Amino acid sequence: MKKSKRVTINGIAELAGVSKSTASQVLNGHSKAFRISDATRDRVLVVAAEQHYQPSIHARSLNMSRSYTLGLVVPEMTNYGFAACSNELETLCRENGMQLLIACTDENTSQEAMVVNNLIQRRVDGLIVASSLLNDMEYLKISRQLPVVLFDRHMQDTTLPLVASEAIESSATLVERVARYQQDEFYFIGGQPRISPTRDRLSGYKLGLERAGVSLNPEWVMYGNYHPSSGYEMFANLCASLGRPPKALYVASCGLMEGVLRYMSQHKLLESDIHLCSFDDHYLYDSLSVKIDTVAQDCHELAIHCFEMMIALINEQQPERNQRYLPAQLHWRHPHSLNQ
Repeated sequence: MKKSKRVTINGIAELAGVSKSTASQVLNGHSKAFRISDATRDRVLVVAAEQHYQPSIHARSLNMSRSYTLGLVVPEMTNYGFAACSNELETLCRENGMQLLIACTDENTSQEAMVVNNLIQRRVDGLIVASSLLNDMEYLKISRQLPVVLFDRHMQDTTLPLVASEAIESSATLVERVARYQQDEFYFIGGQPRISPTRDRLSGYKLGLERAGVSLNPEWVMYGNYHPSSGYEMFANLCASLGRPPKALYVASCGLMEGVLRYMSQHKLLESDIHLCSFDDHYLYDSLSVKIDTVAQDCHELAIHCFEMMIALINEQQPERNQRYLPAQLHWRHPHSLNQ
């Protein structure tokens, strides 16, 4: 089937019997400024409506030095937290006449450099980045050309704008309550120790144990990555070494918890006495037979703060707060937690 040709200002001008400049002035709302008659203006607008004319975003961006697009860089879209925040950001962009371009890095620094370069070549107005890099050197260079907002992850001593959930104190509060009655065994399953989410959630876990008067056994801490398969494997190995499920377990993300729950379901452990805790919440946790206490991020607020900060930077305004750690909410579901 032959592809229909998109109507242009030249086509509108020809059908309306006016010059291209006259058609352009009318369609851009400048007919009064250029003293174009009402009859000519109406004729151009009628033709444009009949032809379903839509202005070219590329032409608009050339004229305005804006592309009206934002770039979002995340490790993966299957991660529930990133997926929820991406959805919120896309809605905000759409409602404000902008487009969100999403790129995934798979926690690969070379791939991150490639996708960031691709987004810059597409002339995005700004970058929101959950980076796998360990320092901000590259993004400091990029920020001299266009705004950069770090999201979810921080780099040591960075001065770049940042939006993330507070993880240390919230994790400590959760772990302390559980550890006060479950003092002899409390394991931790996390992602890569080099990235800030793992470090912060582990710091909160250790602080919670300390406040509860529980001495940390180094063997309680296990690392992998944030894929469900890693959670499955670490939990399987833990159950094999103990000969049973652990008494209490803090899981550092929804993705890891998915792997833990899959193992428990396959081995009929969902009715066991294990006390599960997790960073990140999921609405399905309310429907499970096993009760999971969680630290819940507010993805809607995270997206709003990222978007508002980015728009301020695009407009060359200094954000009110350059680095923002948003409070998380604790969801208590386990009977022991509810009774304390």
